[in-house]
Amino acid sequence: MSVALGITRPLPVRTTSVGDPGDLLQSLPKTAPYAWIRHGEGLVGWGEAARVAVPPGPGRFAWAREWLTDVFGHAAVRDDVGTPGTGPVAFGTFTFDEDSPGSVLVVPQAVLARRDGHAWLTTIGDTTLERFSPIRTPGRISYGDGSLTAPEWETIVARAAQRIRDGELEKVVLARDLLATAERNIDIRLLLARLATRYPDCYTFSVAGLVGATPELLIRRTGQEIESLVLAGTTPRGTSPSDDLSRGAALLASAKDRHEHECAIASVRHTLAPLCSALQTPDEPELLVLPNVQHLASHVTGRLADGASVLDVVAAMHPTAAVGGTPTDTAIDVIRELEGMDRAGYAGPVGWIDAHGDGEWGIALRSAQISGRRARLFAGGGIMSTSDPALELAEAQAKFRVMQYALEGP
Repeated sequence: MSVALGITRPLPVRTTSVGDPGDLLQSLPKTAPYAWIRHGEGLVGWGEAARVAVPPGPGRFAWAREWLTDVFGHAAVRDDVGTPGTGPVAFGTFTFDEDSPGSVLVVPQAVLARRDGHAWLTTIGDTTLERFSPIRTPGRISYGDGSLTAPEWETIVARAAQRIRDGELEKVVLARDLLATAERNIDIRLLLARLATRYPDCYTFSVAGLVGATPELLIRRTGQEIESLVLAGTTPRGTSPSDDLSRGAALLASAKDRHEHECAIASVRHTLAPLCSALQTPDEPELLVLPNVQHLASHVTGRLADGASVLDVVAAMHPTAAVGGTPTDTAIDVIRELEGMDRAGYAGPVGWIDAHGDGEWGIALRSAQISGRRARLFAGGGIMSTSDPALELAEAQAKFRVMQYALEGP
């Protein structure tokens, strides 16, 4: 590992308190921006002290933890703050399918962070802070079909619903992609700024070109305490306040959406219970209202029994029923058969972890993979036995609007 990283001596890591940096995203240079922001708090990073492509396969999370142990073990840390997110931090993105390549871990050279009124800067080695360069808009955006056209996707939704009615499985989540091409190279910082402003309740993220604003917190670990926000069941926002209220009430009363949500909660409860000495799940979901959609949401809390790191919990939880289906193994097989595409990082875990095993990881929803002038947008939804293909397509299109807004602006 030392040879692979080029490490011949301990990595000098220094974390110091700083004054209020203002908008964290405004501090990012153009190259390799990393981010995890909600309500103006979180972490941004740049530069690369260490980076690795995580090999695909069923042991990828264990492999990632070993790599992180080696990297963090080479750090000579001076931490004047001592809170989750200080010292060396790694940002990561894992592909949805364990057999797909593209999972990445990066330890930035610099991390600027703010939480609960405190701000700090972590640097690794002799880091020269890059100058902030002006953000340029990408110009006109044109769109094209992804792996499937809209009618083709409706067809696979109908096929999936029939297989559920035939008793093969209870639920499967199907995704689709949309390709966007800009006049100029896409500045990730512009997307982050727009997403963080319009969707402050979501976790705005950027890791290795995967950019988005996810409403779904897979897991947060702070010491032994863990939290998760489970989302399943969705409806578009209404065209008026009364329509909005009506849609929210219908979502809460929908047998299809409630069953979908119950599948997701059962999946999380089944996964977390063996890891926890205490676990609390609500009896009833609540509404999470976002600018483009409403979700059924349940906030789960617990206490870890054996000191597992946040990445260990991520490994146990992914894929959840909210992004895969029920039963999981059958749903994954159906996804591989029907979707006709590689999801890459979409619906996979994305987030950060520090050397103490604390961190926050979300599910990479409402996201796009950015490369130069091109963006690949992703959206999907849970398919049940009574799913209407046209309504499922409309839901996916509503979810695409998050990244379309980020690319196009208001």
